[in-house]
Amino acid sequence: MKKLIIIVFATISFTELSAQKIVHKEVYSPVMKKNIKTIIITPNIKPSAHYKTVYILHGYSGNPDRTVKEDLPGLSKKAQEYNTIYILPDGNFSSWYVDSPIVKDSQYQTFIGKELVDFIDKNYPTQKEKQYRGILGWSMGGYGAVNIGVTYHNTFGIVGSSCGALDFKTFGEGYTHYQVNKVLGPIESLDPKYLTDSKVEIMKDAQQSYIFDCGTDDVQMIAQNRKFHEKLTAQKVQHLYIESIGDHTTSYWSQSLANQLALFNRFFDSK
Repeated sequence: MKKLIIIVFATISFTELSAQKIVHKEVYSPVMKKNIKTIIITPNIKPSAHYKTVYILHGYSGNPDRTVKEDLPGLSKKAQEYNTIYILPDGNFSSWYVDSPIVKDSQYQTFIGKELVDFIDKNYPTQKEKQYRGILGWSMGGYGAVNIGVTYHNTFGIVGSSCGALDFKTFGEGYTHYQVNKVLGPIESLDPKYLTDSKVEIMKDAQQSYIFDCGTDDVQMIAQNRKFHEKLTAQKVQHLYIESIGDHTTSYWSQSLANQLALFNRFFDSK
């Protein structure tokens, strides 16, 4: 009888582990010396299988819980359909996903591009080659995805931005309204390395794929995205650029991000 009970309990535990799809974790960041709330969404993990990974960065004032409920509902279904693990770190409301030169416990570029990737690869059955790892985000997260993805171009094979804030120089009042100045300082003294334009030279030879999209009615971001698209085209950086009818709203990026995840999957499956 005791042996039977042990076998039954062991079977139940294995079933729960293999079927687990949404995990809430507090991942410790050595560089920031604090835990970062992270949601990890997996397909049904199968023995000896290894999975693609996509890191998803929310926008200003967002968080992973909101992403799952409102911004990108149905991620569990997509994880199963695409055999992909989705990782959603908390960007601390307004971190802009940078290594801040003025806020010492706001080093999100290093956390996401290095520490979080190392944690996921150590604790989950991932495909560790860069061609099976991607990063995307919207608005603040669009900036973050490009900044981190290109900086860590040996880690990420594909980078996506939806209605991203891609030009701080023309952000106007948005630079202070969305608290970029709190992590990067005044625009007048901004280090050029934090500008998305500074990544173009790296992108030329990074051997990555890039997707950018923006809504045509997005008065905050459309000009920035068009300008960056034109610069990439002039510099002959291969990329996909999409404009669709829409504003800077949840309804726009919910659809655009779903489209990008499908394109990410096509990219992974072509490798």
